[in-house]
Amino acid sequence: MSTSQVTTSQAATSQAAGDPRTVVVDYVNAVARGDLDAVTAAFTEDVTWTYPGDLPLSGVWRGRDAVVGDFLGGAGRLFAPGSAVEVTLTGVLADGDRVLAEWTSRGTTVHGLRYDNRCAGVFTVREGRIAAVREYTDTDHVARTLFADR
Repeated sequence: MSTSQVTTSQAATSQAAGDPRTVVVDYVNAVARGDLDAVTAAFTEDVTWTYPGDLPLSGVWRGRDAVVGDFLGGAGRLFAPGSAVEVTLTGVLADGDRVLAEWTSRGTTVHGLRYDNRCAGVFTVREGRIAAVREYTDTDHVARTLFADR
């Protein structure tokens, strides 16, 4: 392989890595693997995550530390200790810096209930990182399973 082919290939890989669709797919896959470092690195410092409804997790989470530590970490603590949450990416549509991703989340809650929900998020990617997310999900299912004691 010639040097120009390597350079072209590396440039294509580098460009694909910053591509909004790739950024979101890589993020969801990192969540599925439980790779906290990759999840954290996927976000801008000033990321916002908007979660629907009137649940304890609902509202706008601002900043990488709040999104990763408080929102995502808080959701993770609602599942049975030692159990894994199965996250599966089911669809992705991209238009410029905006990406619509659909995924399923399945697991056993701290209440011993089966959590099985479909989710969608509109992600905005800026300079190769996620800058904003608006999530849509069945909040009634979330309330009945993750917040069964509420």
